[in-house]
Amino acid sequence: MYARTLIECAFVGGISIASRKEVAELAGVSEATVSRVLNNVGPLKEETKERVLAAALKLGYTPSSLAQSFARRRSGNLGVVMPYLPKARLFSTYYFSEILSGIGSKAREEGYDLLMLFRNAEEPMDYSTLFKMRKIDACIVLGAKEEPGELASLRRLKVEGHPFCLINQHFEGEAFHEVDADHVEGSRKAVKHFLDQGLTRIAFLNGPVSFSNSRDRLTGYSRALEESNLPLDDSLLFEGNFSRKSGVMAAKEMLPLLNEIDAIVAANDRMAIGLQQGLQELGIPKDRIPAMVGYDDSDAAELTTPALSSVHVPFYELGEIAVTKVLELLGCSLSETAASSQIIQIKLPTELVIRASSIIMNPKEE
Repeated sequence: MYARTLIECAFVGGISIASRKEVAELAGVSEATVSRVLNNVGPLKEETKERVLAAALKLGYTPSSLAQSFARRRSGNLGVVMPYLPKARLFSTYYFSEILSGIGSKAREEGYDLLMLFRNAEEPMDYSTLFKMRKIDACIVLGAKEEPGELASLRRLKVEGHPFCLINQHFEGEAFHEVDADHVEGSRKAVKHFLDQGLTRIAFLNGPVSFSNSRDRLTGYSRALEESNLPLDDSLLFEGNFSRKSGVMAAKEMLPLLNEIDAIVAANDRMAIGLQQGLQELGIPKDRIPAMVGYDDSDAAELTTPALSSVHVPFYELGEIAVTKVLELLGCSLSETAASSQIIQIKLPTELVIRASSIIMNPKEE
C-alpha cells in the first residue's frame, strides 16, 4: 500500500523537476535500478523499491512519457547483436565504437541497459528465442550479412512482431526496419572528386559483397564512371574485408598495375591506411602512391601523412536513431492496438571530407 501511494504521489502533474541521476544518488542506487523500480521491471527487493520511491517523491521526479509506456515485467535490456570475429578488436574499430557510443548514450537516456550478443560465425543466431526467454525487450542488429540462415531468422522476428532494427544493412526484396547511410552517394562523390581533377583510372578497394553497404559503394563507383561516360574496368576492382591487413594484402595485387592507376577509393579508412602502408613496404615512395580517398572519416584519417580524404558517415547518429526507433516499436507493440505495419527505413546523408591525400597539384587536362 505504501509503495502504491508513493507511485501515485510521485507521478502527479506529469512534470519532471529532478533527474533520474539525482533520484539514484539520493536513494543510493544506480540509475538503471531507478528506471526498473519506476517501471516495475524485474525482481527487486522491497527495501530498494521503498528507497527509490521515497527519493522520487521527495524530489518530485517524473519519468518520461516514453519510459512510462513500457510494459511491466520486462527485462529492461536492449539487445545489440555483434558479429563474432576471432582475434579482431571490434570495440577499437571506429565503425563499431561510434555506433555503440550512440546506442549506449540513447539507451542510458531512456533507462535501458545494453546486452551485447555475439553472433556465432558457424550458425545463424536464433533471435526469436532471446525474446521468448525475455532476455531482451528489443534488438538492434549490427554486421548482418545476406546469408540464408540470417535472413530466415530475421523474417521470423518480423512475423512474430518483435521490435528490432538493422543498422547499416538492408536486404533486397525484404522490408525490415533499418537505419542506414547513403553509401551510393558517398562513393559516387569520392569518385567524382577524382574525375573532376581529370583522373580516369580509378581503382576501387571494396569490402565483401555479402554486406549491402559494399554493394551500395560499388553502385556509387559505377554510377560516377557512367556519368562521365567511362567504362567499368574489372581489372581496377579489388576486395578486402575492411581490416588494415587486407589493405596491406591488396597493395601486392595493385603493384603490377600501379603505373596505370591514377587514384584509389577504399571502402573504409582501415583498408586505405593498410594500402598506403603496404605500398610503402613494397618500396613505393610516398610521392608515388596514387591519390586516395578512404571511407568512414575515422580519427585515424587525420593522422596519416598525407592526411587521408574520407567520406564521413554519421555512425553515432545511426546508433542514436536506431535506439529511438526500436523503443518506439516496443511501445507500439505493447499498446492495446495492433503494432503498426509501417516499415522504418531511414537513410542519413554522407559527405566527402577532402584532405591532402586526394589533391592533385597538377590536375590532368581533359
